[in-house]
Amino acid sequence: METGMTVHEVSALTGVSIRTLQYYDKIGLLPAAGYTEAGYRLYDGRSLERLQMVLLFRELEFPLKDIRDILESPDFDRRRALEQQIELLELKKAHTENLILLAKGMKMLGVKYMENKRPDFSAFDKGKLDEYAAQAKASWGSSPQWKEYEERVKAGGTEGMKRAGEQMMEEIFGAFGAIKDGDPASAEAQALVKRLQDHITAHFYTCTDEVLRGLGMMYAGGGDMTENIDRAGGEGTAAFAAKAIEAYCGK
Repeated sequence: METGMTVHEVSALTGVSIRTLQYYDKIGLLPAAGYTEAGYRLYDGRSLERLQMVLLFRELEFPLKDIRDILESPDFDRRRALEQQIELLELKKAHTENLILLAKGMKMLGVKYMENKRPDFSAFDKGKLDEYAAQAKASWGSSPQWKEYEERVKAGGTEGMKRAGEQMMEEIFGAFGAIKDGDPASAEAQALVKRLQDHITAHFYTCTDEVLRGLGMMYAGGGDMTENIDRAGGEGTAAFAAKAIEAYCGK
């Protein structure tokens, strides 16, 4: 039985043109969830959620190719991305409100007053907004690790990365879960941290101690990553792994 929304219905709902949706499918950014017997694209709820993320990253002015790679990355944290987008939109809102206040003030005070007063251009300053946008971009796409990951995707495709991510969750974080009530500085826990670091280096990007420490903070920081790890090893696994990583990197 055919279920889902057609490309015309998604276009009408979202305001994204049919041609754009078709192009997103073509480049693998927003694959159709299925097809009708006549060969027309169908989109489900997961497709619409992914489209929302695509549009949010477009607000950060990411290239489409980078958005696709980010969404396919095993380290992608939807909640963190949304937090960044909320912050960016709030900065944009404040910037717009300052411009509105400036325009209202100019209208109320009149041209004659403005001629006798040095104009204030501070409302046009987008420095804080641009700085945050740059930081958000850097956090996703500009690190050496990201570039290395991108090259590996080009060389071997995303399927191998996906399998490696599933293996990491099932085998490594599953093993963390089995000992999460113990000492994170124990030899067993530390061996698992080394195994995790080696696995990331072998399949995704070079995982230095510095990078590993950052990942540990992300694991225990809440959001999708924490939930996925706890799902693999049981509640508290992410926090335990983070403590084990901190002990490992602090040696």
